[in-house]
Amino acid sequence: MINVLIVDDSLTSREHLRQIIHSDPELNVIGEARNGIEALMLAEKKRPHVIVMDILMPGLNGYEATRSIMEKCPTPIVINSALATPGKTEIVFQAMKAGAVAVCQKPSGEGHPESAELTEKLIRMIKLMSEVKVVRLLYPKKKPLNDEFAQGQTLKQIDSTIDVIAIGASTGGPPVLHIILSNLATGFSIPIVIVQHIATGFLEGMIEWLSKETPHLTLKIPKTGDRIQAGHVYFSPEDHHMEITPSRHFLITKINSNKVVKRPISHLFSSIAKIYAETSVGVLLTGMGNDGALGLKEMNLKGAVTLAQSKETSVVFGMPGEAVRLNAATHVLSPSEIASFLNMLSRN
Repeated sequence: MINVLIVDDSLTSREHLRQIIHSDPELNVIGEARNGIEALMLAEKKRPHVIVMDILMPGLNGYEATRSIMEKCPTPIVINSALATPGKTEIVFQAMKAGAVAVCQKPSGEGHPESAELTEKLIRMIKLMSEVKVVRLLYPKKKPLNDEFAQGQTLKQIDSTIDVIAIGASTGGPPVLHIILSNLATGFSIPIVIVQHIATGFLEGMIEWLSKETPHLTLKIPKTGDRIQAGHVYFSPEDHHMEITPSRHFLITKINSNKVVKRPISHLFSSIAKIYAETSVGVLLTGMGNDGALGLKEMNLKGAVTLAQSKETSVVFGMPGEAVRLNAATHVLSPSEIASFLNMLSRN
């Protein structure tokens, strides 16, 4: 049985959510909170498997409550709000930055044309997120890598100039990408290619959000035939594979929707391993599952420098944890350390 804590200041919304959750025999409402302060108290007392959290509440709002819960008693939090739509990107990614593992639009009342779809999505998300082993939100307060450390690690691993950096991320990835990209030095010249698992309709909003925080970088979604350029950060389109050809151009292909298992991060990493080998860096960040682990191992075997995000800073240690298990990562670092490491590579 999956125990769920409902947090919403509206009695009507709480009753509706309770009905939805109790409609599934695998779910159980363990408690209800009217605001963020009650949410924190009940989270510590009842230890739910999942918290369904509204955003706009008096006193301690959804962002603040999420941050406090993730600091004191880490629990998978699904933001459930009428504001959580592709058009409200700032709200969605601020929720993720606060520590939420997923964001869902609040189901409409019975009779609404989207009611059944939104209800099914919320139930599915609660079940999926109940399996997430979250960690504390706050990153350890470590000093950034100093030049001596970074240089020592770099010189051991790299005999030539780095031509490309490939990054893969899933659950909890957007705020980590924010940390890494915003801490890259002005004039950072190594092209970066990224696959971020994200709900359909939210990629462009994420890029818009990140672009505001990283004006020194050019962020874009490439098309087939585009040439990879220095100083650019490229994001794979939703539901597509992204790879680099021998001529250093992008090849974008639709992922077969009939495939049960999809591995867009490993697909990218494998492409990078074949084309760039030891002149590349692979980075695998927080996320559920194991996408990217085998691809990172392939890059590692080709002589690339491979990094995995540390357990204590990952919202979900699934993907980077699998990479560590496979000995695919040459270094396991925090997001700020990854940024420092990449800055050092750019200066070499």
